[in-house]
Amino acid sequence: MAKSRFQPAWTEVAPAPDSLRSIVKYGDPNGFKHPSHGWYDMMKEEFGMTDADFQKKIEEGNEKIVLNRTVNLSSALIEKLQTIVGKENVAVDDYSRVRYAYGKTTEEAMELRKGIIREVADAVVHPRDKEDVRKIVALCAAEKIPVYVFAAGSSVNFGCRPTKGGITLVLSTHMNKLLEINELNQTARCQPGLFGPAYEKALNNAPELFGTKRRYTCGHFPQSFEYSTVGGWVVTLGSGQESTYYGDAYDIVFSQEYVTPVGSFKTLDYPGTATGPKVNDIMKGNEGTYGILVEVTMKIFRHQPENTRYFSFMFPTWEKAVEASREIMQGEFGKPAVYRISDPEETDRGLKLYGMPGIVDKFLIAKGFKPMERSLCLGSIKGDKSYTEFVKKNIRRIAKSYGAIYLSEYPGKKWEKTRFTEPYMREDLQDFGIQIDTLETGVSWADLHRVHESVRAFMKTRPRTMCMTHASHFYPQGTNLYFIFITKTTDVKDFQDFQRGIIDSIQKNGGSLSHHHGVGKMIGPWMEKHLGKEQMAVLRALKNHFDPDGIMNPGGQLGL
Repeated sequence: MAKSRFQPAWTEVAPAPDSLRSIVKYGDPNGFKHPSHGWYDMMKEEFGMTDADFQKKIEEGNEKIVLNRTVNLSSALIEKLQTIVGKENVAVDDYSRVRYAYGKTTEEAMELRKGIIREVADAVVHPRDKEDVRKIVALCAAEKIPVYVFAAGSSVNFGCRPTKGGITLVLSTHMNKLLEINELNQTARCQPGLFGPAYEKALNNAPELFGTKRRYTCGHFPQSFEYSTVGGWVVTLGSGQESTYYGDAYDIVFSQEYVTPVGSFKTLDYPGTATGPKVNDIMKGNEGTYGILVEVTMKIFRHQPENTRYFSFMFPTWEKAVEASREIMQGEFGKPAVYRISDPEETDRGLKLYGMPGIVDKFLIAKGFKPMERSLCLGSIKGDKSYTEFVKKNIRRIAKSYGAIYLSEYPGKKWEKTRFTEPYMREDLQDFGIQIDTLETGVSWADLHRVHESVRAFMKTRPRTMCMTHASHFYPQGTNLYFIFITKTTDVKDFQDFQRGIIDSIQKNGGSLSHHHGVGKMIGPWMEKHLGKEQMAVLRALKNHFDPDGIMNPGGQLGL
């Protein structure tokens, strides 16, 4: 009888609802995805660990949250907030103050697990509608009280951190509805706290819910889709996994309504205007520094899942994959929805993790696709049936001309089934002192290889560090590079230094500071060096206009 292999004691119990770990945990409290045998074997090999090391689980963050910090707001002001939103919608308890002060960075998780609690708000307020928000912002402007916004808390750049106390507004509790679908304009008007799955479900079922003739899709599917909101996508300039076809959040926004300390306004519903610089564009990506998004009208798209076509290829080299991808994106025959190319390290680790049979690997090697040189490409195409078939035909033609071999639809379908669940593994890894994190950057085709090689070279200066990279958001002029790094450490300062070094390397080698994760307070210190003094002066001028007393998300958000 074969000996059963060792299985680490991965966590399979939801954290206590009032514990630090309940804030650390990603997604559904009862949702788990454990590392596969391939992941486990790879980590042991990479970090010089044995089964014995995986019997020493780090039990941290299970204690109940006890803050022991005073509320630095007067009882009279708390009463005014309660009058606006109702007593039940104002919280000053320890758990609420910590829960709504945190996003989902690896650094935040490492600190919370150790019981390190950074800045928190004095009160947490759950507005019921945009009129509540107007009254709250007016009150806080008069009293010079800082205002922070929390929707889903999926920020990976300290975007939720209330560094100067004050109040945090939670928009997802009540302001979470799809208000209207305008089928003539093909738009949907939403509240900012509407979660991705609820939004997509409502659009898919638009005939039954809104009496439309067609079914629709939002077209925006970030990895955080299940635990992020429409408003969050807009104010952080997010990008979904199907952005190559549908566009980034920036492209999908039609109009917005904001509450600011100097007044409220709604941008106009026009597909195009020539009335000077567009305030609608100015407000996108403002990360709560100018005002609070209270409604947004989004472009929507026809839902035609029956026409989806999948594909996957293996290219002989990363360089060939990049060149083929550029030709595809500049081909002007249409674009795929999902399109991803993995560099050699991500390709080979991915093949091992997904349990590729040895016979397949031998076949690829025999065909000249060598380990640590080859590059995996996968994706899907959305739209009208004739369109999806035509685009796939052209992608296959170009890929073949660059030496690729077609691998069937299966890898693309398999990736799609698990595309939202990868973040669940972080908790398991941290239980054994292993940290996994990501940083991403926008690059032009001309700069892609320099940024890729330089950032990887910096990461590899750290012993026993994995660095997997892919490009997954494509444009005729370039793409993004998404760096996934895995290292073994439980020292927060050690992790901070390494991560900040990666950001510095990206900036120095010509990559954008962020492609789709926003800036927050984490990347803010690089903003002036990245944009230059004149562009930062423009952002500061806007800040001074909308928020003259600096109460909106103060503390370094956007580098302001």
